[in-house]
Amino acid sequence: MPIVTRAKQFLRRFGSETGGSVALEAVIVAPFLFWVFLASYVYFDAYRQTSVNIKANYTIGDLLSRETEAINESYIDSMESLFTFLAKTGSDARIRISVAMWDEEDNVYKLDWSRARGGETALTDADINGMANELPTLMDNERVIVVETWSHYSPLFQVGLPEEDIYERSSTSPRFAPQLVWDRYAD
Repeated sequence: MPIVTRAKQFLRRFGSETGGSVALEAVIVAPFLFWVFLASYVYFDAYRQTSVNIKANYTIGDLLSRETEAINESYIDSMESLFTFLAKTGSDARIRISVAMWDEEDNVYKLDWSRARGGETALTDADINGMANELPTLMDNERVIVVETWSHYSPLFQVGLPEEDIYERSSTSPRFAPQLVWDRYAD
């Protein structure tokens, strides 16, 4: 009898066999179930961290939108500290806050000011106009506060999710004043 026929018979008998050991089946399935558990945890943790970063970003935008007094460098430093605290990042938290005005006549955004912390650079007029499609539609001379945040996420276990920066951007209109003013004299 050829070896191929014997192999087919063996596989047929093995596949139809219903008597077996639960312990053997558990040994076969347990590593897969353990990997699925770890992967579920890592993906949940990544989504949780993204959600926390979004909330921290919007909180900073909301705080800035309520300011009626001019802000300065120490205020920006405190916003970076607040983001680091709220996002619960171990390190490498970065933030950039910018205020831009829509100029209807020239059909462009004009940057009032921009400040960054954590190694990021401040925006320029070209940068703010490069993201014009992602900013809200404004009326002539209306201003918007753009808050951008980054934090580094590294998964606890390697299950296919890469180590990366979580980037968030929010745009908020000033609430109680026509614009968020930069205190040039406090620098």
